[in-house]
Amino acid sequence: MQSSMRDASPAARRWLAASGAWYAAAGVALAAYAAHVAVAPDQARLQTAAVFAFGHGIVLALAGRGGGGRLAATALGMLWLGVLLFCGSLAGNVLAHWPTRFAPAGGMLMIGGWLVYSIHLLRR
Repeated sequence: MQSSMRDASPAARRWLAASGAWYAAAGVALAAYAAHVAVAPDQARLQTAAVFAFGHGIVLALAGRGGGGRLAATALGMLWLGVLLFCGSLAGNVLAHWPTRFAPAGGMLMIGGWLVYSIHLLRR
């Protein structure tokens, strides 16, 4: 693993930023599906997944482009995985009837990622 995001290859930084854009796009798609196709309680689950995917996607798309060091890279990685587990679990439950067992772990990763990112910001 690279010692910092600044030392990470430009391709790795582009991948993180691009995956954030994909999360944001997925958020828009989930919101549209929830608004036009889904019914309660599926609609609420998809809207929740959409909000988290879109918001975190924007953060990853912007913050993933720059440097920031090991702490920032850890925080962004936690956010990336947290979104995948949380939003993926909710959307997978509605669209494929998968259990939501990974949603709590994803939520904890997002909370932890934001706390780690706050430490990174305070140390700057």
